[in-house]
Amino acid sequence: MLSRTADHLFWMSRYTERAENTARMLDVNYQTSLLPQSTGVAQVGWQGLLSISELMPRYSEKYDNINAREVMEFMVRDESNPSSILSCLRAARENARAVRGSLTTEAWETQNQTWLEVNRMLQTDQFERDPGQFFEWVKFRSHLSRGVTVGTMLMDEALHFMRLGTFLERADNTARLVDVKFHAVQSDFFGTANEKDQEYDFYHWSAILRSVSAFEIYRKVYRDVIKPERVADLLILRADMPRSLHASMNEVVANLAAVSNDQSTETIRRAGKLRADLQYGDIDEILATGLHAFLTQFLDRVNELGTRISSDFLVPAAA
Repeated sequence: MLSRTADHLFWMSRYTERAENTARMLDVNYQTSLLPQSTGVAQVGWQGLLSISELMPRYSEKYDNINAREVMEFMVRDESNPSSILSCLRAARENARAVRGSLTTEAWETQNQTWLEVNRMLQTDQFERDPGQFFEWVKFRSHLSRGVTVGTMLMDEALHFMRLGTFLERADNTARLVDVKFHAVQSDFFGTANEKDQEYDFYHWSAILRSVSAFEIYRKVYRDVIKPERVADLLILRADMPRSLHASMNEVVANLAAVSNDQSTETIRRAGKLRADLQYGDIDEILATGLHAFLTQFLDRVNELGTRISSDFLVPAAA
């Protein structure tokens, strides 16, 4: 396969997944912001979302204050923000258009229809009327794109590069979501809390689980009240949780092996080592040594993997 074709397929999937994960992060912040809380606490939540997305400097150039309305405007429809949902869906559609010959008709039409529909929705007040419904729509379109791809594409290198992009992006975004949400409440992880605090914690952790479609999974796996350490275990180490770091790295390793070439040996080794650290990891050890430090290192390693994949298979990055 031509490296330029592989590059477009890889980034088409990454941008689609990024749009979904941005919607998930915004949704959990939006749902949490509806809980009784002070203005300062709410502001910290939105500030954390910008920080973990590495968008604080760009946001500060345009807006003076951090509040729900302006952060959602910036993260949903601001075309100057390359990570906004609108920008991601446009980039996904443009990458798909560049390689239409490598996609099935259904796969292309799904990407194209998503782009046309999101423009229509944002030109009306549909998003402002019900942000939660809009975020669900973004997630649904991403699910549809993945389903159509897996259900109609030939199981060749094109599909493997698309899957590689999807799960590398998912690993990155899940780590960011876990980091920002745990970091925000790290001071009272395991401390004593009064009844009101415990009620808030339940809704807080429930919102996080729902943001990654894991609330029902948590209930099935642990059959217990929601505890922070078990939320971390589920989203980091459980290989059978579809959006966990472990499950994402399993897919990255499998798809890397399927497209391996003469110069990708070291990249595959590093991906395998990162997967092994998750496979044999222990949540108590991770929490004891520092969850934030663990996730920061994980993000660095995932970013390095993306750079190496680009160098080994895709169009070389501009100097």
